[in-house]
Amino acid sequence: MSLIFSILILVVCALLILIVLVQNSKGGGLSSTFASSNQVMGVRKTADFLEKSTWVLAAALIVLCLASTASTMTPEDSSRETISTRKAEEGGTAAPAPAAKPAPTPAPAPAPAAPAQ
Repeated sequence: MSLIFSILILVVCALLILIVLVQNSKGGGLSSTFASSNQVMGVRKTADFLEKSTWVLAAALIVLCLASTASTMTPEDSSRETISTRKAEEGGTAAPAPAAKPAPTPAPAPAPAAPAQ
């Protein structure tokens, strides 16, 4: 099931990239090369179609990502238990606590100076 979602997500991403590249940006974008095809449908209709398809593909990408995550989750994943708690309940050993660093030893005090005679 996750393979199907992955393939659909890749297809939607590829289409989204193509649609965004074709759109007319402030610098002209790639849509200037398709100027002759814009005359058939009209410039405004093409821009509306590209904008709407961008929003639809973006929404589809979000929905597919959420559905993919939801389909791969198991009931155990949604609980708030930690792995160490589950192991302790099952009779296994919990994860060892991190070793504490030993306290640094203080520097030795200087020896008292011998009295001068």
